[in-house]
Amino acid sequence: MNQLLSENPLLLLFIVAALGYLIGTIKVKGASLGVAAVLFVGLGFGMINPEYNVPEIIFQLGLVFFVYSIGLSSGPVFFESFKKNGYRDLAFVLVMLTITASSAVLIHYLFGFDKAMTVGLYSGSTTNTTALAAVTDLIKSNTKSQLESLVVGYTFSYPMGVIGVMIVLKISEKVLKIDYAAEMKVLRKSYPLDTELSSRSILVTNQDILHITVRDIMRSNDWNVIISRVKTGEDMRLVNWDTTFHIGDAMMMVGSKEDLDKAQMYFGEEANDAMYTERKEYDIQQIFVSNTALVGQTIASLNLNAKHDAIITRIRRGDVEMLAQQDTVLELGDRIRFIAKRKDLKELSKLFGDSYFESSTVNLFSFGLGMALGLLLGFISISLPGGLEFKLGLAGGPLVMGLFLGSLRRTGPIVWTLPYSANVTLRQLGLILLLSVVGLQSGNSFLDALNKVDGLYIFLAGTMLSMFSAFVAVMIGYKLFKIPFSMLLGFMSNQPAILEFATDMAKNRAPVIGYALMFPIALIMKILFAQILYLVL
Repeated sequence: MNQLLSENPLLLLFIVAALGYLIGTIKVKGASLGVAAVLFVGLGFGMINPEYNVPEIIFQLGLVFFVYSIGLSSGPVFFESFKKNGYRDLAFVLVMLTITASSAVLIHYLFGFDKAMTVGLYSGSTTNTTALAAVTDLIKSNTKSQLESLVVGYTFSYPMGVIGVMIVLKISEKVLKIDYAAEMKVLRKSYPLDTELSSRSILVTNQDILHITVRDIMRSNDWNVIISRVKTGEDMRLVNWDTTFHIGDAMMMVGSKEDLDKAQMYFGEEANDAMYTERKEYDIQQIFVSNTALVGQTIASLNLNAKHDAIITRIRRGDVEMLAQQDTVLELGDRIRFIAKRKDLKELSKLFGDSYFESSTVNLFSFGLGMALGLLLGFISISLPGGLEFKLGLAGGPLVMGLFLGSLRRTGPIVWTLPYSANVTLRQLGLILLLSVVGLQSGNSFLDALNKVDGLYIFLAGTMLSMFSAFVAVMIGYKLFKIPFSMLLGFMSNQPAILEFATDMAKNRAPVIGYALMFPIALIMKILFAQILYLVL
């Protein structure tokens, strides 16, 4: 078996990937290593036999797949976060990472580590594999010992980068005496924290709303609902912005339970007539968006209500179901639910495409072109003060280009974005490939560190770095930047296990929203900080 694996690198690669992924799914008290377990399995195989090796091109392919797909999916959120909170999020990320980087420099001189070890500790304590990959690409032309030292530092500090942050978050919750219910009331006004959407039929009994248009009603209230149909006597019609109501009208609404309760109090009472079961003239259908001509367009621009007497009520993107707002931008693979006249259903299906195959495939022209542009960007050398030169490299170039193209969504006929399912697959495949290779290449040096006292010092340094920087960042974020603790939990969640732990603490989706806003910003900054640390130390 040893000889078989040594002579067949692809067999070795997929055995490591399969075992690592399996181990990563095992949960201990609700926490798991996730895909990062592939790195530890690779280290194990590398310790067994230093001759186990996989071609470098596998690592490079995995790296660019991973970072480019992340860039494409995070682009819209990345730039939207600036519009929503100004530069507060960016400022906090810079402060948070500056604290961690400064602490890493202090530990560098305190323990006498080499610069590769210090950068590995930094990457591991922030549980950022992309930063590790970026520095790996940066030092690939240097000695092999540098790469080994980098991975050893990352591996020893990674566990406390997860567990240590969890401990800090729990302690901070007690110290700051957080009231999650009070925060939820405030945050709900600005963020979609209620993901469970439901429908309700409501009877109009409020005299004060007569002759007021839907447009004015929605502008004067803070609840987030969609009114899809209204029934006056036996007459059923779809609702638009100019619709007005009469006493006795029954309307169908979609929204969260809390918002539906508020709307019901405003309009009247819940109707006994279950309108969603009545499908004489109008019917409800769910279809996939696979027509590339619609990608990047807002729902309002489709003007469905005028052209087809139809209205979109919900959109499911990945695992998230959301209300179909007029400014919602359509993406490939979206599953939309709409109400329309039966005679228009076929034409609407044709308009949106409704092909699961087409909504899951990768456009190799736009994907390849975007990757090529990202690689070219990574090759550009940027001069820094002190005579240093900096390159985005294989990690930063495709990531930055992915963010830019993802925010554009399309350029004329070229659709840059990927269907959600395809993006997730490429991202996961890329991460597994690069982690497998890095682990196999560094197993021998990791074994040497385990056999020395150095391992204990490295682990202690990683623990100090992760817990101290996390605690200081939480206090600054909550006290100075006035970020609600529920959102701050997501900002501090460097790893999916931490995010799951944080969501359980808050008992709401605020940490998930914070994670989504912070992730792309933090990802880029961590890559830059890691490379700058390596260059200046």
